[in-house]
Amino acid sequence: MIRSFDLIFSLLGLVVFFPVLLVLTIIGLFDTGSPVFLQQRVGRHQKPFTLVKFRTMEVSTASVATHLVSRTSITPFGHFLRKTKLDELPQLWNVLKGEMSLVGPRPGLFNQVELIAERAKRGVFEVRPGITGLAQVNEIDMSAPALLAETDQRMIQSLTLFDYFKYIFMTVVGKGAGDRVR
Repeated sequence: MIRSFDLIFSLLGLVVFFPVLLVLTIIGLFDTGSPVFLQQRVGRHQKPFTLVKFRTMEVSTASVATHLVSRTSITPFGHFLRKTKLDELPQLWNVLKGEMSLVGPRPGLFNQVELIAERAKRGVFEVRPGITGLAQVNEIDMSAPALLAETDQRMIQSLTLFDYFKYIFMTVVGKGAGDRVR
């Protein structure tokens, strides 16, 4: 049933927010010259997929977990995108394609070995990764791999339809700071 909601809301979101996506893409062209950011992430069953986001950092920024990146790498427009969470909008495409869900564990990078091991141990890779979830609305990021994996496992084991909508609502109204940048 959740997959049905993912399909409906991602398609609806892409259609309704198309003008916003277009404007943000154009502004991003002026900001970094490359407004869309593509990155290989760990998906369901540990299979790779290409995550799509709006670029918030300089093009030359290393492909590492956000908490390992310097704050100076974030562009002025990137600060706005992160604060409003608009940088996440393109991931609706990942949801529509079935690579992600609106709600689930945030997909990590393949070089986050400790996080991958913790999640594998707890069965977190049995579900699609998500745009938001319990860890995100509680400001738990990838800098605490064991706590993040434990929180992801708890969410997966107890996720209800009510929780699905609650996490989406909490994210939209600004709960959770996302991954921290030094």
